[in-house]
Amino acid sequence: MIKTDNFKDKILNKNPSLLRSLSAKKSNNFNFNKIKKFKKFKTVVIIGMGGSILGSKALYSFLKHKIKKNFIFIDNLDFKLLKSIDIKKNPSKFLFIIISKSGNTTETILNTGYYKNYLKKNNVIIISEKKNNTLFNLAKKKDYFFIKHNHNIGGRYSIFSEVGMVPAYLMGLNPYKIKKKLLQFYKNKKNFIISKKNTKKLYQKKIKALVFFNYVPQLDDFLFWSQQLLAESLGKNKKGFIPIISNAPKDHHSLMQLYLDGPKDKFFYVFSSKQKNYFKFNSKIFGEKVKFLNKKSYDHIKNSQKKAFIEVLKTCKIPYREFKINAFDEKTIADLFLLFIFETIYMAKLMKVNAFDQPAVEKVKILTKKFLI
Repeated sequence: MIKTDNFKDKILNKNPSLLRSLSAKKSNNFNFNKIKKFKKFKTVVIIGMGGSILGSKALYSFLKHKIKKNFIFIDNLDFKLLKSIDIKKNPSKFLFIIISKSGNTTETILNTGYYKNYLKKNNVIIISEKKNNTLFNLAKKKDYFFIKHNHNIGGRYSIFSEVGMVPAYLMGLNPYKIKKKLLQFYKNKKNFIISKKNTKKLYQKKIKALVFFNYVPQLDDFLFWSQQLLAESLGKNKKGFIPIISNAPKDHHSLMQLYLDGPKDKFFYVFSSKQKNYFKFNSKIFGEKVKFLNKKSYDHIKNSQKKAFIEVLKTCKIPYREFKINAFDEKTIADLFLLFIFETIYMAKLMKVNAFDQPAVEKVKILTKKFLI
Protein backbone atom coordinates (compact mmCIF):
# COMPACT_ATOMS: atom_id res chain seq x y z
CA MET A 1 0.00 0.00 0.00
CA ILE A 2 1.04 3.59 -0.50
CA LYS A 3 2.17 5.27 2.68
CA THR A 4 0.05 8.34 2.19
CA ASP A 5 2.06 10.86 4.18
CA ASN A 6 5.32 9.84 2.53
CA PHE A 7 3.65 9.93 -0.87
CA LYS A 8 2.28 13.40 -0.16
CA ASP A 9 5.61 14.74 1.09
CA LYS A 10 7.61 13.50 -1.86
CA ILE A 11 5.17 14.15 -4.69
CA LEU A 12 2.23 16.38 -3.82
CA ASN A 13 4.28 19.10 -2.15
CA LYS A 14 6.11 19.44 -5.46
CA ASN A 15 2.74 19.96 -7.15
CA PRO A 16 0.84 22.35 -4.85
CA SER A 17 -1.48 23.53 -7.65
CA LEU A 18 -2.60 19.97 -8.30
CA LEU A 19 -3.13 19.39 -4.57
CA ARG A 20 -5.15 22.61 -4.22
CA SER A 21 -7.36 21.64 -7.17
CA LEU A 22 -8.67 18.72 -5.09
CA SER A 23 -10.07 20.98 -2.40
CA ALA A 24 -13.78 21.74 -2.37
CA LYS A 25 -13.14 25.07 -0.64
CA LYS A 26 -14.33 28.03 -2.69
CA SER A 27 -10.98 29.77 -2.23
CA ASN A 28 -9.34 27.06 -4.31
CA ASN A 29 -11.88 27.08 -7.12
CA PHE A 30 -12.99 29.27 -9.96
CA ASN A 31 -15.79 31.70 -9.05
CA PHE A 32 -18.69 30.03 -10.85
CA ASN A 33 -20.97 33.02 -10.36
CA LYS A 34 -18.97 34.69 -13.13
CA ILE A 35 -20.32 32.21 -15.68
CA LYS A 36 -23.84 31.86 -14.31
CA LYS A 37 -25.15 33.76 -17.34
CA PHE A 38 -24.00 30.91 -19.59
CA LYS A 39 -26.22 28.33 -17.83
CA LYS A 40 -29.14 29.29 -20.08
CA PHE A 41 -27.59 27.42 -23.03
CA LYS A 42 -29.05 23.97 -23.61
CA THR A 43 -26.53 22.93 -26.28
CA VAL A 44 -22.82 23.24 -25.51
CA VAL A 45 -19.97 22.55 -27.93
CA ILE A 46 -16.61 21.85 -26.28
CA ILE A 47 -13.57 22.11 -28.53
CA GLY A 48 -10.26 20.75 -27.29
CA MET A 49 -7.72 17.97 -27.56
CA GLY A 50 -6.42 15.33 -25.14
CA GLY A 51 -6.54 16.26 -21.48
CA SER A 52 -8.29 19.54 -22.24
CA ILE A 53 -11.50 17.71 -23.15
CA LEU A 54 -11.32 14.01 -22.21
CA GLY A 55 -12.05 14.61 -18.51
CA SER A 56 -15.26 16.58 -19.06
CA LYS A 57 -16.31 14.09 -21.73
CA ALA A 58 -15.86 11.27 -19.19
CA LEU A 59 -17.93 13.17 -16.62
CA TYR A 60 -20.71 13.71 -19.15
CA SER A 61 -20.84 10.04 -20.18
CA PHE A 62 -20.83 8.72 -16.62
CA LEU A 63 -23.43 11.18 -15.27
CA LYS A 64 -25.55 11.67 -18.39
CA HIS A 65 -28.64 10.40 -16.58
CA LYS A 66 -28.41 13.52 -14.38
CA ILE A 67 -27.67 16.02 -17.15
CA LYS A 68 -30.50 17.67 -19.05
CA LYS A 69 -28.37 19.47 -21.63
CA ASN A 70 -26.79 18.38 -24.89
CA PHE A 71 -22.99 18.47 -24.91
CA ILE A 72 -21.04 17.95 -28.14
CA PHE A 73 -17.33 17.15 -27.85
CA ILE A 74 -15.01 17.97 -30.74
CA ASP A 75 -11.65 16.35 -30.07
CA ASN A 76 -10.35 15.34 -33.47
CA LEU A 77 -10.01 16.65 -37.02
CA ASP A 78 -13.31 15.21 -38.22
CA PHE A 79 -14.87 17.36 -40.93
CA LYS A 80 -17.98 15.16 -41.15
CA LEU A 81 -18.66 15.75 -37.45
CA LEU A 82 -18.28 19.52 -37.87
CA LYS A 83 -20.72 19.55 -40.78
CA SER A 84 -23.22 17.32 -38.98
CA ILE A 85 -23.81 19.81 -36.18
CA ASP A 86 -26.90 21.73 -37.25
CA ILE A 87 -26.07 25.21 -36.02
CA LYS A 88 -27.35 27.40 -38.86
CA LYS A 89 -31.01 27.37 -37.81
CA ASN A 90 -30.45 28.54 -34.23
CA PRO A 91 -26.86 29.73 -33.78
CA SER A 92 -27.82 31.76 -30.70
CA LYS A 93 -28.74 28.53 -28.91
CA PHE A 94 -25.16 27.23 -28.91
CA LEU A 95 -22.46 27.88 -26.32
CA PHE A 96 -18.82 27.24 -27.31
CA ILE A 97 -16.17 26.29 -24.74
CA ILE A 98 -12.70 26.34 -26.31
CA ILE A 99 -9.88 24.84 -24.25
CA SER A 100 -6.12 24.62 -24.81
CA LYS A 101 -3.50 25.02 -22.10
CA SER A 102 -0.91 26.41 -24.50
CA GLY A 103 -3.50 28.36 -26.43
CA ASN A 104 -1.79 27.22 -29.63
CA THR A 105 -3.09 23.66 -30.18
CA THR A 106 -3.38 23.26 -33.95
CA GLU A 107 -6.48 21.05 -34.02
CA THR A 108 -8.34 23.21 -31.51
CA ILE A 109 -7.62 26.36 -33.54
CA LEU A 110 -8.71 24.67 -36.78
CA ASN A 111 -11.99 23.42 -35.30
CA THR A 112 -12.67 26.81 -33.71
CA GLY A 113 -12.08 28.48 -37.07
CA TYR A 114 -14.79 26.36 -38.68
CA TYR A 115 -17.37 28.07 -36.45
CA LYS A 116 -15.92 31.59 -36.69
CA ASN A 117 -19.16 33.05 -38.08
CA TYR A 118 -21.13 31.78 -35.07
CA LEU A 119 -18.80 32.91 -32.30
CA LYS A 120 -20.18 35.96 -30.50
CA LYS A 121 -19.23 37.87 -27.40
CA ASN A 122 -22.07 36.28 -25.42
CA ASN A 123 -21.67 32.62 -26.45
CA VAL A 124 -17.93 31.84 -26.11
CA ILE A 125 -15.73 30.80 -23.20
CA ILE A 126 -12.00 30.39 -23.82
CA ILE A 127 -9.74 28.61 -21.33
CA SER A 128 -5.99 28.89 -21.88
CA GLU A 129 -2.87 30.25 -20.26
CA LYS A 130 -2.91 34.02 -19.88
CA LYS A 131 0.03 34.88 -22.07
CA ASN A 132 0.87 35.69 -25.67
CA ASN A 133 -0.83 32.79 -27.42
CA THR A 134 -3.40 32.41 -30.19
CA LEU A 135 -6.50 31.81 -28.05
CA PHE A 136 -5.73 34.43 -25.40
CA ASN A 137 -5.10 36.99 -28.15
CA LEU A 138 -8.36 35.98 -29.84
CA ALA A 139 -10.25 36.41 -26.58
CA LYS A 140 -8.81 39.93 -26.15
CA LYS A 141 -9.50 40.91 -29.75
CA LYS A 142 -13.12 39.69 -29.78
CA ASP A 143 -13.86 40.32 -26.10
CA TYR A 144 -14.74 36.67 -25.49
CA PHE A 145 -15.13 35.49 -21.89
CA PHE A 146 -11.69 34.29 -20.80
CA ILE A 147 -10.70 31.92 -17.99
CA LYS A 148 -7.05 31.52 -17.03
CA HIS A 149 -5.69 27.96 -17.26
CA ASN A 150 -3.44 27.16 -14.30
CA HIS A 151 0.11 27.12 -15.66
CA ASN A 152 1.20 24.45 -13.17
CA ILE A 153 -1.46 21.85 -14.03
CA GLY A 154 -1.04 19.89 -17.25
CA GLY A 155 -4.05 18.95 -19.38
CA ARG A 156 -4.24 15.31 -18.36
CA TYR A 157 -4.23 16.27 -14.66
CA SER A 158 -6.68 19.17 -15.02
CA ILE A 159 -10.06 17.50 -14.46
CA PHE A 160 -10.48 19.06 -10.98
CA SER A 161 -9.34 22.51 -12.13
CA GLU A 162 -11.32 25.06 -14.16
CA VAL A 163 -10.76 22.85 -17.24
CA GLY A 164 -13.06 20.13 -15.91
CA MET A 165 -15.17 21.98 -13.37
CA VAL A 166 -16.39 24.83 -15.62
CA PRO A 167 -17.96 22.32 -18.07
CA ALA A 168 -19.27 20.33 -15.07
CA TYR A 169 -20.96 23.44 -13.68
CA LEU A 170 -22.56 24.19 -17.05
CA MET A 171 -23.77 20.57 -17.23
CA GLY A 172 -25.81 21.36 -14.13
CA LEU A 173 -23.49 19.44 -11.82
CA ASN A 174 -22.11 20.83 -8.57
CA PRO A 175 -18.28 21.13 -8.62
CA TYR A 176 -18.16 21.36 -4.82
CA LYS A 177 -20.20 18.17 -4.53
CA ILE A 178 -17.85 16.43 -7.00
CA LYS A 179 -14.81 17.39 -4.91
CA LYS A 180 -16.40 17.31 -1.45
CA LYS A 181 -14.71 14.13 -0.20
CA LEU A 182 -11.71 13.91 -2.54
CA LEU A 183 -9.08 14.63 0.09
CA GLN A 184 -10.74 12.18 2.46
CA PHE A 185 -10.54 9.50 -0.26
CA TYR A 186 -6.92 10.37 -0.95
CA LYS A 187 -5.86 10.15 2.70
CA ASN A 188 -7.20 6.60 3.01
CA LYS A 189 -4.19 4.48 2.03
CA LYS A 190 -6.45 1.42 1.56
CA ASN A 191 -7.72 2.99 -1.67
CA PHE A 192 -4.30 2.66 -3.37
CA ILE A 193 -2.64 -0.64 -4.23
CA ILE A 194 0.35 0.46 -6.32
CA SER A 195 3.60 -0.11 -4.45
CA LYS A 196 7.28 -0.53 -5.21
CA LYS A 197 6.88 -4.27 -4.84
CA ASN A 198 3.86 -4.44 -7.17
CA THR A 199 5.52 -2.27 -9.83
CA LYS A 200 8.65 -4.46 -9.79
CA LYS A 201 6.42 -7.48 -10.29
CA LEU A 202 4.92 -5.89 -13.40
CA TYR A 203 8.38 -5.51 -14.90
CA GLN A 204 9.52 -8.97 -13.80
CA LYS A 205 6.47 -10.48 -15.50
CA LYS A 206 7.36 -8.46 -18.60
CA ILE A 207 3.95 -6.81 -18.70
CA LYS A 208 3.63 -4.75 -21.88
CA ALA A 209 -0.06 -3.84 -21.85
CA LEU A 210 -2.74 -2.80 -19.40
CA VAL A 211 -6.07 -4.01 -20.74
CA PHE A 212 -9.17 -2.14 -19.53
CA PHE A 213 -11.75 -4.91 -19.93
CA ASN A 214 -14.97 -2.96 -19.58
CA TYR A 215 -18.52 -4.23 -18.97
CA VAL A 216 -19.78 -0.69 -18.15
CA PRO A 217 -20.55 1.46 -21.26
CA GLN A 218 -20.81 4.61 -19.12
CA LEU A 219 -17.07 4.23 -18.39
CA ASP A 220 -15.89 4.16 -22.01
CA ASP A 221 -14.91 7.83 -22.09
CA PHE A 222 -13.34 7.64 -18.64
CA LEU A 223 -11.13 4.86 -19.96
CA PHE A 224 -10.11 6.97 -22.96
CA TRP A 225 -9.10 9.64 -20.43
CA SER A 226 -7.16 6.98 -18.47
CA GLN A 227 -5.50 5.75 -21.64
CA GLN A 228 -4.07 9.20 -22.35
CA LEU A 229 -3.06 9.69 -18.71
CA LEU A 230 -1.06 6.46 -18.56
CA ALA A 231 0.41 6.65 -22.06
CA GLU A 232 1.66 10.25 -21.85
CA SER A 233 2.79 10.00 -18.24
CA LEU A 234 4.66 6.69 -18.28
CA GLY A 235 5.68 6.11 -21.91
CA LYS A 236 9.24 7.44 -21.70
CA ASN A 237 12.85 6.25 -21.85
CA LYS A 238 11.74 2.95 -23.39
CA LYS A 239 9.45 2.32 -20.41
CA GLY A 240 5.70 2.21 -19.99
CA PHE A 241 2.65 0.07 -20.75
CA ILE A 242 0.25 0.16 -23.69
CA PRO A 243 -3.25 0.92 -22.31
CA ILE A 244 -5.86 -0.98 -24.32
CA ILE A 245 -9.60 -0.32 -24.04
CA SER A 246 -11.58 -3.50 -24.61
CA ASN A 247 -15.39 -3.51 -24.59
CA ALA A 248 -17.12 -6.51 -23.05
CA PRO A 249 -18.89 -8.76 -23.67
CA LYS A 250 -18.30 -7.76 -27.33
CA ASP A 251 -14.62 -8.64 -27.11
CA HIS A 252 -15.45 -12.08 -25.75
CA HIS A 253 -16.00 -12.82 -29.44
CA SER A 254 -12.95 -11.11 -30.90
CA LEU A 255 -9.96 -10.54 -28.61
CA MET A 256 -10.52 -12.98 -25.77
CA GLN A 257 -8.77 -15.86 -27.53
CA LEU A 258 -5.61 -13.75 -27.77
CA TYR A 259 -5.97 -12.44 -24.22
CA LEU A 260 -6.29 -15.89 -22.66
CA ASP A 261 -4.12 -18.03 -24.93
CA GLY A 262 -1.68 -15.55 -26.45
CA PRO A 263 1.43 -13.96 -24.94
CA LYS A 264 1.27 -13.58 -21.16
CA ASP A 265 2.34 -9.94 -21.26
CA LYS A 266 -0.90 -8.25 -20.14
CA PHE A 267 -2.38 -7.00 -16.88
CA PHE A 268 -6.18 -6.72 -16.81
CA TYR A 269 -8.32 -4.03 -15.21
CA VAL A 270 -11.84 -5.52 -15.16
CA PHE A 271 -14.73 -3.07 -14.78
CA SER A 272 -18.28 -4.12 -13.88
CA SER A 273 -21.32 -2.58 -12.22
CA LYS A 274 -24.56 -3.24 -10.43
CA GLN A 275 -27.37 -1.64 -12.40
CA LYS A 276 -31.11 -1.99 -12.02
CA ASN A 277 -32.30 -3.55 -15.23
CA TYR A 278 -35.99 -4.32 -15.34
CA PHE A 279 -35.96 -6.01 -18.73
CA LYS A 280 -35.86 -9.78 -18.45
CA PHE A 281 -35.34 -12.08 -21.39
CA ASN A 282 -38.18 -14.39 -22.40
CA SER A 283 -36.67 -17.51 -23.95
CA LYS A 284 -39.89 -19.37 -24.81
CA ILE A 285 -39.91 -18.61 -28.54
CA PHE A 286 -36.30 -19.80 -28.86
CA GLY A 287 -36.80 -23.29 -27.41
CA GLU A 288 -35.13 -25.41 -24.76
CA LYS A 289 -31.51 -24.77 -25.78
CA VAL A 290 -31.56 -21.25 -24.33
CA LYS A 291 -33.82 -21.97 -21.39
CA PHE A 292 -30.95 -21.04 -19.04
CA LEU A 293 -31.41 -17.41 -20.17
CA ASN A 294 -35.11 -17.25 -19.31
CA LYS A 295 -36.12 -14.40 -16.96
CA LYS A 296 -32.50 -13.23 -16.68
CA SER A 297 -31.74 -9.51 -16.89
CA TYR A 298 -28.98 -8.05 -19.05
CA ASP A 299 -27.16 -7.09 -15.87
CA HIS A 300 -27.32 -10.64 -14.51
CA ILE A 301 -26.04 -12.10 -17.78
CA LYS A 302 -23.16 -9.60 -18.12
CA ASN A 303 -22.03 -10.18 -14.56
CA SER A 304 -22.10 -13.94 -15.11
CA GLN A 305 -19.88 -13.43 -18.15
CA LYS A 306 -17.54 -11.21 -16.12
CA LYS A 307 -17.40 -13.79 -13.33
CA ALA A 308 -16.52 -16.53 -15.82
CA PHE A 309 -13.83 -14.35 -17.41
CA ILE A 310 -12.19 -13.69 -14.04
CA GLU A 311 -12.26 -17.38 -13.15
CA VAL A 312 -10.39 -18.20 -16.35
CA LEU A 313 -7.88 -15.41 -15.68
CA LYS A 314 -7.21 -17.06 -12.32
CA THR A 315 -6.87 -20.50 -13.89
CA CYS A 316 -4.45 -19.17 -16.50
CA LYS A 317 -2.55 -17.23 -13.80
CA ILE A 318 -3.05 -13.96 -15.65
CA PRO A 319 -2.80 -10.90 -13.34
CA TYR A 320 -5.84 -8.68 -12.93
CA ARG A 321 -7.58 -6.22 -10.63
CA GLU A 322 -11.33 -5.65 -10.46
CA PHE A 323 -13.36 -2.43 -10.20
CA LYS A 324 -17.03 -2.72 -9.20
CA ILE A 325 -19.13 0.39 -9.79
CA ASN A 326 -21.83 0.48 -7.12
CA ALA A 327 -23.23 3.95 -7.85
CA PHE A 328 -23.35 6.28 -10.84
CA ASP A 329 -22.85 9.51 -8.94
CA GLU A 330 -20.41 12.39 -8.58
CA LYS A 331 -18.39 10.79 -5.78
CA THR A 332 -17.76 7.57 -7.68
CA ILE A 333 -16.40 9.21 -10.83
CA ALA A 334 -14.37 11.73 -8.79
CA ASP A 335 -12.78 8.90 -6.79
CA LEU A 336 -11.92 7.06 -10.01
CA PHE A 337 -10.26 10.14 -11.48
CA LEU A 338 -8.24 10.67 -8.31
CA LEU A 339 -7.26 7.01 -7.98
CA PHE A 340 -5.87 6.87 -11.52
CA ILE A 341 -4.13 10.26 -11.26
CA PHE A 342 -2.17 9.44 -8.12
CA GLU A 343 -1.43 5.84 -8.96
CA THR A 344 0.00 7.09 -12.27
CA ILE A 345 2.14 9.76 -10.59
CA TYR A 346 3.37 7.27 -8.02
CA MET A 347 4.11 4.64 -10.67
CA ALA A 348 6.08 7.22 -12.65
CA LYS A 349 8.16 7.94 -9.55
CA LEU A 350 8.93 4.24 -9.11
CA MET A 351 9.77 3.91 -12.81
CA LYS A 352 11.99 7.01 -12.58
CA VAL A 353 10.25 8.92 -15.37
CA ASN A 354 8.73 12.40 -15.37
CA ALA A 355 4.95 12.04 -15.06
CA PHE A 356 4.30 15.59 -16.24
CA ASP A 357 6.06 16.07 -19.57
CA GLN A 358 5.67 14.61 -23.07
CA PRO A 359 8.91 15.37 -24.97
CA ALA A 360 8.25 12.99 -27.89
CA VAL A 361 4.89 14.65 -28.57
CA GLU A 362 6.60 18.03 -28.77
CA LYS A 363 8.93 16.67 -31.46
CA VAL A 364 5.94 15.75 -33.65
CA LYS A 365 4.36 19.19 -33.09
CA ILE A 366 7.57 20.94 -34.16
CA LEU A 367 7.92 18.81 -37.31
CA THR A 368 4.25 19.24 -38.23
CA LYS A 369 4.64 23.00 -38.12
CA LYS A 370 7.81 22.75 -40.18
CA PHE A 371 6.00 20.74 -42.88
CA LEU A 372 3.18 23.31 -43.01
CA ILE A 373 5.36 26.41 -43.33
